[in-house]
Amino acid sequence: MKVLISGGAGFLGSHLCDHFIKQGDFVICVDNFITGQERNIKHLLNNPNFELMRQDIAEKFEVKHKLDAILDFASPASPKDYLKYPIETLRTGAYGTHNLLELALKNNARFLLASTSEVYGDPLIHPQVETYWGNVNPVGPRAVYDESKRFAEAITITYHRELKIDVKIARIFNTYGPRMRADDGRIVPNLICQALRNEPLTIYGDGKQTRSFCYVSDLITGITKLLESNQTGPINLGNPDEFDMLEFADLVLKYTKAQSQIIYEPLPVDDPRKRKPDITLAKKYLNWQPEVKLVDGLKPTIEWFKSII
Repeated sequence: MKVLISGGAGFLGSHLCDHFIKQGDFVICVDNFITGQERNIKHLLNNPNFELMRQDIAEKFEVKHKLDAILDFASPASPKDYLKYPIETLRTGAYGTHNLLELALKNNARFLLASTSEVYGDPLIHPQVETYWGNVNPVGPRAVYDESKRFAEAITITYHRELKIDVKIARIFNTYGPRMRADDGRIVPNLICQALRNEPLTIYGDGKQTRSFCYVSDLITGITKLLESNQTGPINLGNPDEFDMLEFADLVLKYTKAQSQIIYEPLPVDDPRKRKPDITLAKKYLNWQPEVKLVDGLKPTIEWFKSII
């Protein structure tokens, strides 16, 4: 296949580039490097089946290849990033998704949208199922990401209904692993890097808010199974094993052997109190569920951060 991956130099996008290159496909990686990292794809630059396009998908662009699949992974994804680039985030979710859908239409290509658990906002039901419409503050600071992805879902499903494009919508829950940035701003890099530097670990609020952590290899398997399936979605992809922030901090201290203390900061505005995917649909229709336990995924993740800080 010829596969275009927007955000291909990012954390998840670069692992997808590796996956398709490994199975013999031709990959066009599109990234404007606002948050993507060239080191994530440096090992692919001389591969004849890999092409890098430095391009903002919010601007119209052309691709010289006949595409078989488009995977839309372009967007700042951490609160630190999308609060730094709020307009760029909204443009990516709106204009960028539209431009890629037009490419899919032109090429009769499959289209997969990387949506997010953030479409559920601060959820009022637990765990979150795909039929839940969410509890999002449309004018809060996090809305630049939440609403960009909600709009991206809306335009993607509309192209499917009206123009019969073969689309897939993945709602991705917290994912971690090698190639995350040290300055990403999310809980995994924050606490691991603080521990490795013997700095105090920062916990927001009382530390009882929960997240569900999916190792990157499991997520990539789920994404590719969804792409190859006859499902449209949205389908949740994440690990239903749930940890509160204090439990996660204890694991980080255990596996880094750090002696860091824990300090508490105010909870950010609209920060979700609970986050856990219901993966019934993924199990039923994709025959997928995560296999890597958090304690096993933390070890290579810690080694990655040791290598970059």
